[in-house]
Amino acid sequence: MTKPLTYADAGVDIDKANSLVDSIKKIAAGTRRPGVMGDIGGFGGLFSLSLDNLKRPALVSSTDGVGTKLKIAFDLDKHDTVGIDLVAMCVNDIVVQGAKPLFFLDYLSMGHLKTDTAEAIISGIGEGCRQAQCALIGGETAEMPGFYGENEYDLAGFAVGVVDDSKIVDGSEIRPGYQLVGIASSGIHSNGFSLVRKVCFELMKLKVTDHVTDLGCTLGEELLRPTRIYARPVMNLLRDFPVHGIAHITGGGIPDNVLRIVPERCKVRIRKGSWPVPPVFDWLQKAGNIETPEMMRTFNCGIGMIVVVPGEVADEVLQRLAGMDEKAYLIGDIVARKDSSETIEWLDEEDACAPL
Repeated sequence: MTKPLTYADAGVDIDKANSLVDSIKKIAAGTRRPGVMGDIGGFGGLFSLSLDNLKRPALVSSTDGVGTKLKIAFDLDKHDTVGIDLVAMCVNDIVVQGAKPLFFLDYLSMGHLKTDTAEAIISGIGEGCRQAQCALIGGETAEMPGFYGENEYDLAGFAVGVVDDSKIVDGSEIRPGYQLVGIASSGIHSNGFSLVRKVCFELMKLKVTDHVTDLGCTLGEELLRPTRIYARPVMNLLRDFPVHGIAHITGGGIPDNVLRIVPERCKVRIRKGSWPVPPVFDWLQKAGNIETPEMMRTFNCGIGMIVVVPGEVADEVLQRLAGMDEKAYLIGDIVARKDSSETIEWLDEEDACAPL
């Protein structure tokens, strides 16, 4: 007669998961903000909405993951930054509509719960929430034996923010003469990593620990740079300036994401050479023999967020961003669209310094 089976015999350790919750509570406490009710550990996260200054509040939500960038974390056994990426990918998608981030939830799933790895991941999520000024109020840690490879896991995140209905930023007020202000990215962020990995590991046969002279660091250090979180600068601009369109530059790059917010009557003009492209993009393009249009539609190429403002306030917006230590550039403008085929125009590099 065999001994009685337990859940732990099947690979799921409930006691270890309960111990992890205590660590998560400490991380979540560091992200606490007005509205948070209760602590981590309940069946659902509670948040009390304070709507005194909002006449018609609208909730804005987003969900996302980190994609195959996680493979780099696996290879390096470094897990304390991908949580920042997770928060960034969700929060950046709600601030573009003018929403102030309120709270965040995460989903972490791995084959066998490794407490040190999980704590590192969640510490990154906590740091991302602090940068975004939102609260980590709950989540799920799932142990799924036999589902993932050794030392692998997956992440998903969920962000919720609020904006007054009258202040939703949807691009509908964009007009010819408006200017595009691009805010710098920190590098590749979390898009295009399937192509990145093909170039680096299949074509070039590199390892994450290899030092790349053109990058001035190891390959892994470059690829794991966390995604920039733009909540603070965007909220600051929305408070004081007429921002009529915002685009988060993720998959699809500048062309696809800007066109999502521009009315059909308008055409976008982008000036090549109007912002410095981080070395990693030039290096990837040469190493993979990638054509420029493909680069621009796959990666952010140095611009992580674009705000569209009336021409008369563009210089003030640039000054404000500089005052917040944000690198920002005037990268294009909006003109009237003459026919259905005109959507976006790339001005030649020799025109980069010419007035728009």
